[in-house]
Amino acid sequence: MIRLFALLAAFAFAAPIAAAPVVSPHATTQLVAATASAAPGATFQVAVAQTFDKGWHSYWRNPGDAGEATTITWTLPSGWSAGPIAWPAPKRLPVGPIMNYGYEGGVILPVTLRVPADAPVGQTVTLSAVVQFLVCADVCVPDQATVTLPVAVTARPGAADPAWGGKIAQTLASEPKSGVLTASYRRQKSMVMLAVVGAPLAGAADRDVYFYPFSDKLIDHAKPQTIDRGRGGLTLALMPVGELAKGGDLPPLEGVLVADGKAYEISATDSPAPMEAHGLGPPRIAKPAGAGAGLPSAIALAFLGGLILNLMPCVFPILSIKAAALAGHGGEAKGVRLQALAFLGGVLATFIALALALIAARAAGEAVGWGFQLQSPIIVAALALVMLGSALNLSGVFEIGTSVQGLGAGLASRGGLIGSAFTGVLAVVVAAPCTAPFMGPALGYALTQPPVVALAVFVGLALGFAAPFTLIAFSPAILRRLPRPGAWMETFRHVLAFPMYAAAAWLLWVLAQQTDSEGLGRVLAAGVLLALCVWLFGFAQRRRAAGGRGFVTGGLAAASLVAGVVAVAAQPFAPHMAAGEVMTSAGAVTAEPWSPGKVAELQATGRPIFVNFTAAWCVTCQVNERGAFSSPAVAKAFAATKAAYLVADWTNRDAAIASALADQGVIGVPLYLVYDAAGGPPHVLPQLLTPATVVAALDHAATVR
Repeated sequence: MIRLFALLAAFAFAAPIAAAPVVSPHATTQLVAATASAAPGATFQVAVAQTFDKGWHSYWRNPGDAGEATTITWTLPSGWSAGPIAWPAPKRLPVGPIMNYGYEGGVILPVTLRVPADAPVGQTVTLSAVVQFLVCADVCVPDQATVTLPVAVTARPGAADPAWGGKIAQTLASEPKSGVLTASYRRQKSMVMLAVVGAPLAGAADRDVYFYPFSDKLIDHAKPQTIDRGRGGLTLALMPVGELAKGGDLPPLEGVLVADGKAYEISATDSPAPMEAHGLGPPRIAKPAGAGAGLPSAIALAFLGGLILNLMPCVFPILSIKAAALAGHGGEAKGVRLQALAFLGGVLATFIALALALIAARAAGEAVGWGFQLQSPIIVAALALVMLGSALNLSGVFEIGTSVQGLGAGLASRGGLIGSAFTGVLAVVVAAPCTAPFMGPALGYALTQPPVVALAVFVGLALGFAAPFTLIAFSPAILRRLPRPGAWMETFRHVLAFPMYAAAAWLLWVLAQQTDSEGLGRVLAAGVLLALCVWLFGFAQRRRAAGGRGFVTGGLAAASLVAGVVAVAAQPFAPHMAAGEVMTSAGAVTAEPWSPGKVAELQATGRPIFVNFTAAWCVTCQVNERGAFSSPAVAKAFAATKAAYLVADWTNRDAAIASALADQGVIGVPLYLVYDAAGGPPHVLPQLLTPATVVAALDHAATVR
């Protein structure tokens, strides 16, 4: 009973205390939080949530020809700070001859709060904000609401608030994305021609397109925006006013472009560059990787990416199994070819299965990308145990798919084909943390196309991945040069076990980034039970081969296996910590968690920004962080340029990060973006970094003013 009361008290402490909403004549306003509690040194997402009476609306940051933007004035505890409002894309609100921009029915205005590192754990603080807004229908009513929210400070961030966590996350995920589209403008007679290109606009179909400027003094909001579509984007004809109409030094034209229901933040400067989308000359505005790629090009890129994927670090353990298979058959062509075809079948089936799951999840609105299966702790735990079991098999602890002292050759052959197919399955699943060159544009293209086209690209990737092993198996010249089976194979097989042990250790390290110590302990215990299970199984095999009976040890092996499965799956894995909340360091470079609001906040200060989209399970990411980012030269470059270093940690699922990756035309990590000190869209760096690449990018970003 005492324990029950303690649990209830702990739950009550961690649960958010809902503050009463402020009800006005035509609006209801309240302050809400995305998570149940805040943690010292982390960010904390809150939002001003408003609902309006039917027919009433409020206004965007630029209200248009009339109206007033909503403002929030904070009163926060000592050391706490608030970022800017993450404005959702507005709607057009025409009233007679004028055009306004705002929100009908209601709006959620997210704000990122920074919790001080010395915030006392166990304390409940009160957040307070004065929200000033204008609500209008046939008449306009200025209004004000003082809203409060009690927040508990806990050692770790709380779970998502059941009422508001999903709504705030969805609002942030649909926030206008920056750095996705490239834009410029030029004066043409009495109009301003705004040209915008980028992968989301490639092959533009009929869609509702509209540009909402941040400034209310540059274009005539009420004038129609004529749209001219082109092969790589579109051009909008806008009526200039104010500074934009005077000529001379023209100001930047910044705002939000809404196309096909999605919003993008753009920044355009006056440029004499011809604009392809308007047909004014040859293209000179750079298009993002993959923009305009056709199906044959995408399949070719996918095939090349699959070939190169064989050289990525995460595939090395699987190469051990394939090498052992080749060694086992020597120059015997029929056996090698059958194994190669089985391996090809396993690779194709798994790539197609992953593609179907990925397409279905994204069609259902889930923000997932390449490698999504390794964002599940249960899958990572299962893979770690599979790798451990494979390593113990290679070490000779037990036998699967091979004969034990002359046991049926037919059974060994059948088991070998099944083993080869399973090797193909395992190779694809473990290869997911890596993205080889050419894969990003191909997969980014695939997920913007109908399912049949997307599957064709994934099949191209599968064929490229399986091609080396398959071609070797069907090449008589290469097969003749393979050494014949012999006693050396047993030693070779034992040596190949160690990459598998290394893969199991790496997956456990990934799991340690995803779950708490209790979950990691359960998997370690399951690993010990698995080792006992396969040892007993091997012992039984050896007894049977010697003419004895192995029923008792076989039963113990099965019982150990069941106990291991129960140890892993008995209860859900508790999160290690919310993604993006961990402060990390790369050498002497201190990182901050990434968020779209943080990028906007830093851009306003005129600092260059380096954004690292990474994950613990991404081997390429870890290689870059221990190579390029740990270099003293990189640390000096960050210090000299005063560049901000933001880390978007995708180890666990994060809808905002998945959306940002999709906006760049990629579906996996790593992704490296560099924003110039002068603002504007980011530069995309290669997936494989060197210290010199990072230093050069930072130096360039700092000199652009």
